[in-house]
Amino acid sequence: MPRTLLEDLSQAQRERLFHIDFRLRFLGTVSRLDLVQRFGIQAAAATRDLALYRELRAANLEYDARAKVYIAAEAFQPLFAHSASQVLTALSRGLGDDFVGVQHALLASDLPTQLNLPQLEILAAVSRAINRRRVLNIVYRSLSRGLGERQIIPFALVDNGLRWHVRAYDRKRARFADFVLSRIVEARDETSAVTEPHERKEADIQWNRVVELHLVPHPSLAHPETIAFEYGMTSGLLKAQVRAAVAGYVLRRWNVDCTADHSLKGAEYHLWLSNLPTLYGVENLAIAPGFRPEFTVGSPTNAQQSPRVMERLDD
Repeated sequence: MPRTLLEDLSQAQRERLFHIDFRLRFLGTVSRLDLVQRFGIQAAAATRDLALYRELRAANLEYDARAKVYIAAEAFQPLFAHSASQVLTALSRGLGDDFVGVQHALLASDLPTQLNLPQLEILAAVSRAINRRRVLNIVYRSLSRGLGERQIIPFALVDNGLRWHVRAYDRKRARFADFVLSRIVEARDETSAVTEPHERKEADIQWNRVVELHLVPHPSLAHPETIAFEYGMTSGLLKAQVRAAVAGYVLRRWNVDCTADHSLKGAEYHLWLSNLPTLYGVENLAIAPGFRPEFTVGSPTNAQQSPRVMERLDD
């Protein structure tokens, strides 16, 4: 049978092939049911699409008869091009995973410059491990420890507004931590390794704990009503519920003054955290503007504070 050219296929066929290619590369599996549910086609049509994909990239997938799904082969070579921003949007928001080619703005727009997008193959390895709940061997560049090997169990992607992290259990340090995606040099799936209950998302206290931040206009502002209007505050208060694991990111991203006496000076400080005790027990707050752990009511003194409270998430 002569090789089918993508240009000869209909747009609908290319979209379905793109979906197969995307799921294999970034999730590690694809099935007939995925196509049926995504495109509303019959099972027979999904079977034909998978057969067509195999014709185009036979070495990309293998069939797992027990699970009744196709899995990405080690020799996988993508059939379509993907942009990092497109992939991250699809993975984190469920959008754009069926768009063929690189997305283009429909209207004139300007987005903040991204200085450090992760390598796609690293992102693909991480996202597959998350989806398939696998152990991942990585070579990582740490600020505090330099280049080294880690074995992690990743379970979520985190966007801190400046760069992307992966939340994972770190077997080397026996704790949960965040790893900057663009600092991962190599990533390899450890297919034979088994995860333990204490290494899974359900055991990550900081991830599963939700804290409520009470944000108010900074008292130093001449017109605090402007900020109240901008953020849609009710009676001058904005309540934001966030995971404890990302609280430091949120406070830094929005330049929230976390001092007890709202003493930070500067035009960038539009918000103040009015319920500072909510941060008691939250780890990795070194990046929260002005935060001092001794000012959280009922917390240990600064000398007694656990070192993990002041660690950075992205060492």
